[in-house]
Amino acid sequence: MRYGEFDTASLMYITNRPDLVFERGEGAWLYDHNGKRYLDFIQGWAVNCLGHCPAEITDALVKQAKTLLNPSPAFYNGPMVELAGLLTANSVFDRVFFANTGAEANEGAIKLARKWGKLHRNGAYEIITFDHSFHGRTLATMSASGKAGWDVMYAPQVPGFPKADLNDIASVEALITDKTVAVMLEPVQGEGGVIPASPEFMQALRKLTRERGILLIVDEVQAGMGRTGTLFAYQQSGIEPDIMTLGKGIGGGVPLAALLATESVACFEPGEQGGTYNGNPLMAAVGVAVLRKLLSEGFMESVRARGEYLKQRLLELSEKHGLKGERGCGLLRALILDDDRGPAIVKAALEMDPQGLLLNAPRPNLLRFMPALNVSEGEIDQMIEALDVLLKK
Repeated sequence: MRYGEFDTASLMYITNRPDLVFERGEGAWLYDHNGKRYLDFIQGWAVNCLGHCPAEITDALVKQAKTLLNPSPAFYNGPMVELAGLLTANSVFDRVFFANTGAEANEGAIKLARKWGKLHRNGAYEIITFDHSFHGRTLATMSASGKAGWDVMYAPQVPGFPKADLNDIASVEALITDKTVAVMLEPVQGEGGVIPASPEFMQALRKLTRERGILLIVDEVQAGMGRTGTLFAYQQSGIEPDIMTLGKGIGGGVPLAALLATESVACFEPGEQGGTYNGNPLMAAVGVAVLRKLLSEGFMESVRARGEYLKQRLLELSEKHGLKGERGCGLLRALILDDDRGPAIVKAALEMDPQGLLLNAPRPNLLRFMPALNVSEGEIDQMIEALDVLLKK
């Protein structure tokens, strides 16, 4: 496809992209090179937590870009210190390492757990993860993931990631050996089909890991930063994990992620973890702006209200069309279809006229919804009306 004087063929082929180029975004809407607009219920895969180009982020970028971009992670900078302080003040964690992507944060969590196992569990290194989980696309995080087919894609895998079944505590206990150092899970399996870990399972998992002297790692790259209706998803189960990872929403659209740990687990030594752009002030300033917005009075209450509203509208749609219900938490939800037409609906939604709709089908039998956390009821209604038309076809 030609775009101006250039051709999209110059980009490495990694996914099937439609023949359109997005040029502008505003709130819940994206605009392509033909001027067509799209109601966006993907938001960069739960990345744009405040929608497209919110003033909080653009103002933070402009202000910081005029001050300091990157003095090197070998030195402190103001936004790095401020964001770390906000994160620890509003969670159970004591230490923060900033990264650029969720996969990088999860890679760091794996390294930290293995280092802790070397110091405290006679070199234990295995981390129990779960079928249908998704932790990233590095070699180690792909090995940790329970995504079908990934075990042979770039074989051999990184060893040390036995797989349990979500919400089945017995399956976890059966895998614990003297080589086990941690259990790692998403509180809501997003790519796996928006499958929440029950509060009872999370509590049993915390009890089991403490009894066996191993760590509990929560991957909140997608579920964290207000997405599920609380600032962090683990808070809904009343537990205290040892390690947490964040990504996507923490940057509101820019490359930012974080690895958090309690003081007793934060055992990295100089030279064991780092990265050229980690904690750079330009991205950290955005993280500060995003987190302060999420912590502002009434914001999380509005997220929970919008999540409940989206849930009810999806249930109405399910009943009307004889579907199989919905599931999820907050503003991370899925509509369960009665067949495998999810990808076809996604394509038809994109092609709707006069305006399109951006949806996602992580599995053929369901649609996933990840709107901005400040999505309006009116925008939810517009999405439901468009989806109602699509489901009749």
